[in-house]
Amino acid sequence: MPHLLEVNDLEVKFALRTGELTAIDGVSFTLDRGEKLGLVGESGAGKSVTGFSIINLISKPGYISRGDIRFEGKKISTYSDEQMRKIRGDAISMIFQDPMMTLNPVFTIGFQMIETIRAHRKISKAGARKIALDKLRKVHIPSPEERLDQYPHELSGGMRQRIIIAISLLTDPAIIIADEPTTALDVTIQAEIMDLLQELCELDNMALILITHDLGVVSQVTEKIAVMYAGKIIEYGLTDQVVKSPVHPYTEGLIKSIPGTVIEPGEDLVQIPGMMPTLTNIPPGCAFNPRCYLKGDICTTKIPELKDVGNGIMAACHMK
Repeated sequence: MPHLLEVNDLEVKFALRTGELTAIDGVSFTLDRGEKLGLVGESGAGKSVTGFSIINLISKPGYISRGDIRFEGKKISTYSDEQMRKIRGDAISMIFQDPMMTLNPVFTIGFQMIETIRAHRKISKAGARKIALDKLRKVHIPSPEERLDQYPHELSGGMRQRIIIAISLLTDPAIIIADEPTTALDVTIQAEIMDLLQELCELDNMALILITHDLGVVSQVTEKIAVMYAGKIIEYGLTDQVVKSPVHPYTEGLIKSIPGTVIEPGEDLVQIPGMMPTLTNIPPGCAFNPRCYLKGDICTTKIPELKDVGNGIMAACHMK
């Protein structure tokens, strides 16, 4: 039986005047119904581009140059725009970072939700309104009837993000891709939103791809984790195993930089030196080698392959 989602050897390039830049290089992973996967890494790692690729939202001059994406066994990476519209926002929904950039400020919440439903379903406005109210209740929005008649600016940041989640649920998708869904929110609201997403996935057996830079959040929500660096997956496996026993020095650094993971009292949090390389300046060999404390000669000349290192973990590191 095929996986719900399969991403196989995905490569995404951007054709610029100065030449082609590779943003995603050989990314592969699978997702089953009800499963939650975390895509983790610093800004520029390629997490969001991977998410956009799945629903064919890469703007030109970007394009998928190699590999394929399969949903329910069908190769959707070759679908036309018209074919993808039946998948995007219907079977696969996406939650974007900033709700104020997602919601249209000149239309009421109700108008936007009803139009979303009617774009995918043949249904009356009254029927669509009923579905919208049901989804608002599902995300624990108080007084949902009143919220439908309000505009985005009349709601708090946390409330707007709940609205976005409700919109993503309107068509009962099989997969939700959540791209940094709590970035613009304060800490207490972040926890509420993550608990809500987890609750909804378990309730409706939806799969979740959580894109974030926060390993702390991923460790509490997902079953699998893919750590990305410079467009590649450099560690992939069961979340519990990766968090407890990280193999790649980059993953190790990310985990040790989180407050609460320092083993010895008084020991400083780890800070990974340097920055993520730009797409125009990826170093030869392992892209992480300029920042790595384990670096050997081979690391500066040969790109490491993602290999099985035991305990359900795959890692791309010459030194492990």
